[in-house]
Amino acid sequence: MPMRARTTIGSPGRGRLIGRRALLGGGAALALSAPLSACSSPLGAGFVGAEVAPETLVFWNLFGGGDGGRMQDMEKVYEKAHGGASALQATTLTWGNPYYSKVTLATEGNQPPDVAVAHLTRAKPLWDGGVLDPISDQDLASVGLSEKDFNAKAWKAQVTDGKTIAIPLDTHPFVMFYNTDVLTKAGLLESDGTLTDLSGIDTFEAALEEIKGVTGAGALTSANVSETATPWRLFWTLYNQHQDATPFLADDGARISVNENLYRDITDRLTRWVSKGWLNRGIDYAGSQTEMATGKAGIYLQGEWEISTFQAIEDLRFGMAPIPTLFDRPAAHADSHTFVLPRKDRTPAQLEQALGFIKTMLEQSMTWAQGGHVPAYLPTFDSAEYAELTPQSDYASAAEHAFYDDAAWYGGSGSTFEDTVGAQLALVQQGAMSPKAALAAIRERLSTYVDTPSPL
Repeated sequence: MPMRARTTIGSPGRGRLIGRRALLGGGAALALSAPLSACSSPLGAGFVGAEVAPETLVFWNLFGGGDGGRMQDMEKVYEKAHGGASALQATTLTWGNPYYSKVTLATEGNQPPDVAVAHLTRAKPLWDGGVLDPISDQDLASVGLSEKDFNAKAWKAQVTDGKTIAIPLDTHPFVMFYNTDVLTKAGLLESDGTLTDLSGIDTFEAALEEIKGVTGAGALTSANVSETATPWRLFWTLYNQHQDATPFLADDGARISVNENLYRDITDRLTRWVSKGWLNRGIDYAGSQTEMATGKAGIYLQGEWEISTFQAIEDLRFGMAPIPTLFDRPAAHADSHTFVLPRKDRTPAQLEQALGFIKTMLEQSMTWAQGGHVPAYLPTFDSAEYAELTPQSDYASAAEHAFYDDAAWYGGSGSTFEDTVGAQLALVQQGAMSPKAALAAIRERLSTYVDTPSPL
């Protein structure tokens, strides 16, 4: 039997040409633009023609860095329980559009993995493209799982056409990091070290002014140079804190439905924060981290996964919290990593094996939570062990107020939509474009996708 394969796949090899529907089924940002050679078909679930023993479970994911290491630790638990390394062939592929293209292509070629990871917002286009198998309540029950085991927000978000299409592993929300030393000097921490309540826009803006007085520079840092996801996450968080927020996209991406008045309110406010010196005008991803880590800013806004970055900095004292509720309701941009079953003919035993693997991964959610992601599996989320895990549990409530990207065949994490909209929002923050001009550019650049019927 073959030894367990831990491979990381970057540039795909050349393979057979496929139909347009199959290509776009992955929700790739190649969406009508990237060359076929950039997303050509892998040579099957084993890659490079490798034979896979019938009893070996094939698993594809997109986790690098710390997440990749933690996932490997979780995989080892499954291997140990199922006879060793030959029980699992795990392959890590390039994050983003290339990954979803490969899952689609392998499925269309009748050589999919047994289990794959997908962002919740990308699972829906996969489902629409006929790439995924549904998971019934009976299937879940066969390995001791049910809807009640999962965060209600994440579970409801994945249900599509009345079917369970994905099993959530986590929620990863946009959160607030803060430099403890800076906020102490600004008088924004309570006597027990917890963060002062910063709810309400007036309270928050007053806090930004206090922080600026301490740093002598900025108060709030958020990446916007060579970065499109962060400007989108910031906007989507603040936008959805208003009760009159509408979806940005409607009719599965066939119509732009953003509330334009609210869009202007949010972008005008961000522009004002920049002019006040509270928010950086232009800074890249690494630079935004450095600003908070060195005390040149007191608050850093980003996904919770950057916890590992700050934990690795010696002598840095920092905390984490949900984004304060500045307007009508709590909200945070978020997505979820999920497990999906690519479409294939499975025997009952093979289905039980796949679901058993997922169950084992869920049972290792404490390992996963150490990297910052909020567990979707409630036996872990509700445990005393997780409550004691700080600062991770300090922002866990953000998962209850998650706002996912709107469904669209060109949308989701790392998608054409996020790249397009985020790029224009970044220009607004940089002062290179007015909010009005940015919205016009968003409409013009999205028109190709909005006006093209879904190919799925």
